Amino acid sequence: MDRQNLGMLTDFYEITMANGYFKSGLCDKITYFDVFFRTVPDGGGFAIAAGLEQVVKYIKELHFTKEDIDYLRGKGLFDQEFLNYLADFRFTGDIYAVPEGTPVFPHEPILTVRAPAIQAQIIETYILLCINHQSLIATKANRIVRSAQGRVVLEFGARRAQGADGAVIGARAAYIGGCAGTSCVLCDQLFGVPAGGTMAHSWVQMFDSEYEAFKTYCQIYPHGAILLVDTYNTLKSGVPNAIQVFKEVLLPQGINDFAIRLDSGDISYLSKKARRMLDDAGLQCCKIVASNSLDEYLIRDLMMQGAQIDTFGVGERLITAASTPVFGGVYKLAAVEDNSGNIIPKIKISENTAKITNPHFKKLYRYYDNESGKALADELCVWDETVDTSAPRTIFDPEAIWKTKTLTNFTARELQIPIFKNGQCVYSLPALKDIQSYCAQQIETLWDEVKRFENPHTYYVDLSKRLWDVKNKLLAEAKGVN
Repeated sequence: MDRQNLGMLTDFYEITMANGYFKSGLCDKITYFDVFFRTVPDGGGFAIAAGLEQVVKYIKELHFTKEDIDYLRGKGLFDQEFLNYLADFRFTGDIYAVPEGTPVFPHEPILTVRAPAIQAQIIETYILLCINHQSLIATKANRIVRSAQGRVVLEFGARRAQGADGAVIGARAAYIGGCAGTSCVLCDQLFGVPAGGTMAHSWVQMFDSEYEAFKTYCQIYPHGAILLVDTYNTLKSGVPNAIQVFKEVLLPQGINDFAIRLDSGDISYLSKKARRMLDDAGLQCCKIVASNSLDEYLIRDLMMQGAQIDTFGVGERLITAASTPVFGGVYKLAAVEDNSGNIIPKIKISENTAKITNPHFKKLYRYYDNESGKALADELCVWDETVDTSAPRTIFDPEAIWKTKTLTNFTARELQIPIFKNGQCVYSLPALKDIQSYCAQQIETLWDEVKRFENPHTYYVDLSKRLWDVKNKLLAEAKGVN
């Protein structure tokens, strides 16, 4: 992919529509598009926004090469004047987005594009690709991390990811969601996500005995050695051989940062037995790592069963978000500008009420309780509205509008921030470690009821009275359309 121009990573109909806009005189029509999702993966209470850094890098480098233009010309569909336009193509619009690591909820604009129609249309595919993939993996990772109740979680999924980019960028997203590290070396090199690993069963099988394999490994890598103990028989040979090697090779050097890894069998039973064997041998310092097709539900069950595990390595079910492998983010037109610069709201109508869009150029506010610091509700407002935090504010339940919540003594925070203005990036990309810390801090502002895995409390996301009136007016007008 490094050798390909990502400007061409777009759906073909984006190009046909762009050509159509060009021929129809709509090339410079200013449009507003929102990126949002409709359902939280795994039936959870919230998702985590991720992927903005890749969007920023894409927009900065967006262009079409001579080879790209020649390819499009060969399709026989596009006007030469349009192809000339693409040859000089650059993004000149505005982008607003919530920072990576922010907890987000259905129907909220994670990212908003204000740009000429052709530009806004061409970038749709790649923006959705970035936001959908990384938000999905960050959300799944955070569920897994929370299930571990403070134990370390490592991302081990590179070999089961959907392609090279899925492995590398997926590991980045997992780190945002709370994983402490990854098995993916390239992700460490590119993004600084700590990479680490132990050994495969093949290492143990390469030697004449399990004991020799363990001893050799500890001699080569005395610090942080983790021995895989289930190649033959975990309790009869694996753990005893590990204990012997730790005592013979590492303890005499004053080294006590070592561990064993369980990768098969009844992890709960084996971990408890192994813990007792290690403790009886005086190796209370020895940690136990567990892997093998884990997810948040299996980890939660292991914790409930009292499994003696210090670190979880999670692979395929994390890097592929196997239980809900699609995030479902969409990119929908919310408004256009007329020739005088007035913003004209637009709405998409559907018989499925969940697919009716929220119109207009919007602001997204999050309200926090001043006493507890907890997030109380979110509200979508028209772009030029301001919130008076000195007065009570009534928020409606999104699933039962007869239920309301009146907010008092609260602070309002605007979630979206400017990323690009007039085609220039005005946002300084934070360090990945800072994104991870920000994500953890923001999740702490959510009530535990919102963070439940099953039947979480529905977080309030409301429209302001002014935006509600705009939406209802457009719905009423739509009734008269054939």
